[in-house]
Amino acid sequence: MSVEIKDYLAKEAVILDVRTKTEWDEGHIASAKHIVLNLIPTELEQIKSWNKSIIAVCRSGGRSGQATQFLQQHGVDVINGGPWQNVAQFIEQS
Repeated sequence: MSVEIKDYLAKEAVILDVRTKTEWDEGHIASAKHIVLNLIPTELEQIKSWNKSIIAVCRSGGRSGQATQFLQQHGVDVINGGPWQNVAQFIEQS
């Protein structure tokens, strides 16, 4: 898993945090984009317009797994990064 995350970060993947606003406010990756899981279908065109690979994250990996599955079904290059801290450890916070 961590090798895949590193590979995606190396190709400048967008980190997509699908947690609730409250969870986001408690801490997140500075460079991440925040779209709550249930809004992913309505934001699909915006997500596709980024033209980047995506690493989906949440609190435990469950919701990011759902987001990953949905986005993959719609042709997006995405992996489930699991808990956001899992991905944060590979990013140098500036």
